[in-house]
Amino acid sequence: MDQRKIGGYVKYPLFLISIICIIIGMAREEHLTVLKKAVNICLECIGVG
Repeated sequence: MDQRKIGGYVKYPLFLISIICIIIGMAREEHLTVLKKAVNICLECIGVG
């Protein structure tokens, strides 16, 4: 089998799975949790919080 043909069988399903995972994460509002944790880490490093 051609190497480019095998890469297509792997590349496109992984791309679709990643898009589905992003959509599920946004539906569960996990991006807000990550943002909250990032703000807390930044405030602790600066020493304000």
